[in-house]
Amino acid sequence: MVVRVHTKFVERVDGFEVVGSARSGTEALDVVRRLRPDLVLLDVHLPDMSGLEVLRALRAEGDDSDVLMVTAERELDSVRAARSSGAAGYLVKPFTQDDLATRLADIARVRRRLADLDAPGQADIDQVFGTPPPAPADVRLPKGLSPATGDLVLSALRDHGEQSAAECGERVGLSRVTARRYLEHFAETGRVRVRQQYGRVGRPERMYSALPGRS
Repeated sequence: MVVRVHTKFVERVDGFEVVGSARSGTEALDVVRRLRPDLVLLDVHLPDMSGLEVLRALRAEGDDSDVLMVTAERELDSVRAARSSGAAGYLVKPFTQDDLATRLADIARVRRRLADLDAPGQADIDQVFGTPPPAPADVRLPKGLSPATGDLVLSALRDHGEQSAAECGERVGLSRVTARRYLEHFAETGRVRVRQQYGRVGRPERMYSALPGRS
C-alpha cells in the first residue's frame, strides 16, 4: 500500500518516472543493480534488513544513485547514519505530496547542476552541497577594484547573459585583463558562475554568467 501511494506521489512530479519497486532490502538491492535508477526512495524499516544497510551496501558496490530516505524513523542515530552513508535527503512520514515534490525538485536541481559543471568554482560547489553564500563582508572588492565599475560588470552579465572577459570588457569599456580581474573576483566570492568553453583550436575560454538572485 505504501509503495502504491508513493508511486502516485512520484508520478505526479514532472520529470520523474517510477521504473521499479521492491518489498524488502534484498529485493531492493537486486532491483537497483538491474535497473540503475537515478534516484531510490528508501525506508529504514524493511522486513529483512535495515534500509541503512541497503544504503551502505549500494555505496560499497560503487552505486551512485541518489537515495532519499522516506521513513517514520526519527532517531538521531539513524539520521546521522543516513547522512554519513551518502543519502541525498531524509523525509519523515507522514508527508504530503508537496513535501515529496520539493525534495525531488531539489535532487533534480543538484543533478542538473552537476551535469552542467565543467570547471566549478567555489560558489558552484557550495550550491551543490547546499552551503550558504558568504556574508556581504566577505565579498568586498580588493584594492584597485572600484565598486562602481564592479556594478557595471555585474549589470553587463545580468543584462546580456554568459560572456567572456573580452566581451564583458568591451561592453563596459574595460580591457580584457581588467574585466577578468573583476570577473574572477566575483567568481571566487560566489557572485558569478564560470565555466570552461572548449573551441576547435587554442586554449579553452572562461565564460562568466550571473548567478540567479545575486547582485
